[in-house]
Amino acid sequence: MSVDLQARIPNNVDLAGDRRLQRALEHWQPAFHDWWLERGPEGLQKREIYLRTAVAVDRAGWAHYDYVRMPDYRWGIFLSPPEPDRVIAFGDHAGEAAWQEVPGELRGPLRRLIVTQGDTEPASVEQQRRLGAIAPSLYDLRNLLQVNVEEARHLWAMVYLLFRHFGRDGREEAEELLMRQSGAVDHPRILGAFNRPISTWLDFFCFTTFTDRDGKYQLAALAESGFDPLARSCRFMLTEEAHHMFVGETGIRRIIARTAQLMQEDPNEDARTRGGIDLPMLQRYINFWVSESIDLFGAPDSSNAATYFAAGLKGRYQESKAGTYADHLLLEGTHSIERPRADGAIESDPVPMRRATNALLAEAYLRECEKTMTRWNQPLQNAGLSFRLRLPSPRFNRKIGPFADALFLPDGTPTDDPDEVAGHLPDEGDRAYLESLQGEAVMERAQCAQWIAPPTNPINKQPLDFEYVRA
Repeated sequence: MSVDLQARIPNNVDLAGDRRLQRALEHWQPAFHDWWLERGPEGLQKREIYLRTAVAVDRAGWAHYDYVRMPDYRWGIFLSPPEPDRVIAFGDHAGEAAWQEVPGELRGPLRRLIVTQGDTEPASVEQQRRLGAIAPSLYDLRNLLQVNVEEARHLWAMVYLLFRHFGRDGREEAEELLMRQSGAVDHPRILGAFNRPISTWLDFFCFTTFTDRDGKYQLAALAESGFDPLARSCRFMLTEEAHHMFVGETGIRRIIARTAQLMQEDPNEDARTRGGIDLPMLQRYINFWVSESIDLFGAPDSSNAATYFAAGLKGRYQESKAGTYADHLLLEGTHSIERPRADGAIESDPVPMRRATNALLAEAYLRECEKTMTRWNQPLQNAGLSFRLRLPSPRFNRKIGPFADALFLPDGTPTDDPDEVAGHLPDEGDRAYLESLQGEAVMERAQCAQWIAPPTNPINKQPLDFEYVRA
């Protein structure tokens, strides 16, 4: 698993041993750089950013930290170390040796999975490209740009699989990944949440908390794949995805800490009068991004999910971890899926287990999100404040699944009033207020915008007044 760091494309997949593949990827590389300059972080390409770059795949020291201008960042192709004699852990092929090449009959669905995952990576960079101009601190700006370069490296991971294993079709798909654009009317990104604008840092922190957490669960499910190159790619991507969720969760926690302080200082506990982000507005943003992110799991009753599981392409969360599941075939039993009735009541519909694997993944995701809410509410409890943040019901604001055509409030109760639903989501007034707060970027060392508490988690053990971004 040695890493060739001197190659034009750093890698640990022996590109030098496959000259045809190497030339093809090097031919795609300039188009990627053009995309990065045109649709990557705006106004920051010439600055030096204190970034980590993957240089190995072992746990002991896989990343190197240094100042880098983003166009010079060393994007590469990294797979986690192979697991000797790995076998497929689930589905109809359970117990068989993992595939090193694509089985012919699975070519279509496997390519679809890789393209869909790959499309999310450049999409999030495009969504976040203008946030640098309103960053609340150098620390936050650096974290944003670290997320961006790693999402771009995740794009490289999927593009490598397309080039290496899918021939001309794969090359065409790789070109399309750079042609689609987040929010474009005529050529948008594949999944809805990746076409939503991210114009504020509250959006960004919610996105990296909830949408990147969906990414964690999707990558973890693909890391179980019987197609070993995909599994190994996703395992390594998960090491980077953890930082993205850290950025989101700690960012919101710092907003809550600052809001709690401002509420304590105000006789009416009104954080807005003191230039803060009030908790009801924060709750509306949580409602929006959680509902958008749940939709990314797909329909809870899904024939495609059943096909992916049966074929050994996409498993459940931690499918192969010892003791997690007793049954890896899912040929028997059912799982209850909620559905709304015409009279507004809720019924539970038993669905065959394989068809319910999207639901199982989403439920595991929501359990983890609940733990996040507990951590976020701790500063409110410590401050003696009564307000508590809550996850919205999975019935709320859905665009996919059985609740897509029904109206429900965040507590899960039905309503006939679309305006009542909209009242629990961010509106133009919220966005205008946040834009008035954000103003220009805070670029002084150890300084922070007034609406967020200073960071308490230094990067690479650097002091918090470290110059994370410099000219």
